Amino acid sequence: MSRALAVPAATAVPGTGTTPRRRAATIDLRGESTPLPALLRGLWRSRDLLVILARKEFHVRYRRASFGVLWALALPLLQSIVLAVVFSRVVHIRFTAHYPVFVLSAMVAWTFFSAALGAGATAIVDGTDLSSRVYFTRAVLPISQVLANVYALLITLVIVVVACPLLGAGLGLRTLLVVPAAGLLVLLTMGFSLVGSALHVYFRDVRYLVSAALMVWFYVSPVIYPPADAPGKLRMVVDANPLTGIIDLFHYAAIGQAAIGPAGSVVTPLVVSAVWTVALVALGLGLQSRFDRVFADLL
Repeated sequence: MSRALAVPAATAVPGTGTTPRRRAATIDLRGESTPLPALLRGLWRSRDLLVILARKEFHVRYRRASFGVLWALALPLLQSIVLAVVFSRVVHIRFTAHYPVFVLSAMVAWTFFSAALGAGATAIVDGTDLSSRVYFTRAVLPISQVLANVYALLITLVIVVVACPLLGAGLGLRTLLVVPAAGLLVLLTMGFSLVGSALHVYFRDVRYLVSAALMVWFYVSPVIYPPADAPGKLRMVVDANPLTGIIDLFHYAAIGQAAIGPAGSVVTPLVVSAVWTVALVALGLGLQSRFDRVFADLL
């Protein structure tokens, strides 16, 4: 992945006093890769910028809305109610224990993931106006988009914790599992965003591929059904889904063992999610390290 720029260069005609003619010189824009330690140091030095960009993005999103930040709560709550009603009373999902809480806890994770990935995967190209004026580690842009959505995630997590006893699910020590579940969700989304934003600089189709993937991804994620209820070959896709273990952990934190069945376990899918997370974060940092110095030239 490189780009060359042809620049005219003047050369004199040997043995004559004639005006020099021009030949094309080539400047290679590939540049050297930024060492990973230097990239990480750049991210650490840009931590204040990260916070500023995340806050700005969150507040700008709801600034002109009459209900403001309440939309961060209302949208996943409304989606959860609609899905719970449709799939419990119309489609008749075979799930008897606290189905509204089951859907709500999963929708919190899905809403964050889809919103943060949709913005993060295109963040470097979308931030051209900023990054073309001053140099900073470009990985700041996708990470800040993910962090901007963390504010809404925290609000909706509080609502889930409040809703559990109101809807009969109760609270317990298992409820504390929302903390590692949320942390793993943020890291997984960050990994996808780092990879997607780097690829999007070179392949502008990434924006549309992510949108299309998210439409399908919802139905192969255990948001409205337990993974054990996935039919046939679809079960293999659900089991390999990097979101499955994280959503299972949200379910378990909200409902307990009833969320995954008496013989089910959240450990195996959680290990799959953790492996995906480590691999994607490593790949994303590798791509950002390799191409950070030429991103601005390709925007």
